Amino acid sequence: MNLSVPDYILSIKQYVAGKPLEELEREYGIKNSIKLASNENPLGPSPLAVRAIQKEMVKLNRYPDANGYYLRNKLSAKLNVPSENIVLGNGSDDIISMLTRALLSPGDEAIIPRPSFLMYDISVRSVGALPVYVPLCVSSEAISIDLDAIKKRISSKTKMIFLTNPNNPTGTIFTRDEFEKFLENIPPEILIVLDEAYIEFVRDRRCLNSLDFLDSGRALVTLRTFSKAYGLAGLRIGYGVMPEEIAGLLNRIRQPFNSNSLAQAGAIAALDDENFLKKTITLVHEGLDYFYDALDRIKIKYFETQANFLLIDVKKDADKVFKHMLKEGVIVRSMTSYEFPEYIRINAGLKDENVRFINVFEKVLKL
Repeated sequence: MNLSVPDYILSIKQYVAGKPLEELEREYGIKNSIKLASNENPLGPSPLAVRAIQKEMVKLNRYPDANGYYLRNKLSAKLNVPSENIVLGNGSDDIISMLTRALLSPGDEAIIPRPSFLMYDISVRSVGALPVYVPLCVSSEAISIDLDAIKKRISSKTKMIFLTNPNNPTGTIFTRDEFEKFLENIPPEILIVLDEAYIEFVRDRRCLNSLDFLDSGRALVTLRTFSKAYGLAGLRIGYGVMPEEIAGLLNRIRQPFNSNSLAQAGAIAALDDENFLKKTITLVHEGLDYFYDALDRIKIKYFETQANFLLIDVKKDADKVFKHMLKEGVIVRSMTSYEFPEYIRINAGLKDENVRFINVFEKVLKL
């Protein structure tokens, strides 16, 4: 076909998602594998959410609530923010796409830490805007977002800045004090997008909670999700909290049924399941502490994390480590696509999964 495709669309690299467990087992002829590659909740979904979804299924002949009235009001009460400031999305990726479509024009620039979530790049390029990359700050103690370097890259074309806190794939955070210093002299017309997909797992009390800045008068959007701590990744439900003016712009272009009935029902119930959330966070923290002790014992370098995943320096080809571990039925994530070719990332799993990972990992390192 002789299609006329804009160059900025051709510049986009397709997002490659992690393969489902069942597909990998078929592909490699393995059984009883464990997956620690996608930062998913090892406990599964909230039981209250499952029951709510089952109850809602008899209504599938009806369209969803286009405005997500009950979920937005539930979030409003939990977060202590007006419901008018909340926009629901088909995952937080959907909010990212709406923001770039509503607020970026061809030739505008958006600053993105590198490496970072690949959907920032895709969404920016899809509207003809230009991603401006700022490398992470690497030290012996941490790999983190370099706020000072980001500030130096701001130009007259800068319209948006993406920040992930905790950061993926490194698990590091920046504090409230560091963020307040960063905001000094930032032009108010620049939109700052703060992605807090892993905020529930943070143990460091100094970590920024960007919702505190909702009434600051700044163009600032907080992204959150039900995919991680709440175990609803398969439902694709996330949300953004933002000034009402920005919410109004997004609602102009938002697809009217972008959050489906089951996702809304599951998310509402999950917000009530505080026992499940506490159990998830405790399990993750205990799993990470186990990894720290085990990796210290075998003298493998890692970076302490404020998320539910861990970045590990294998000091060899991460793709090869990934493939060897896969043959043993343990699925991890090679960080080669994130420009860390000698690192893998794993999320905390169930206790027996964590033990199995360490046993297989020790075996693979000797190959």
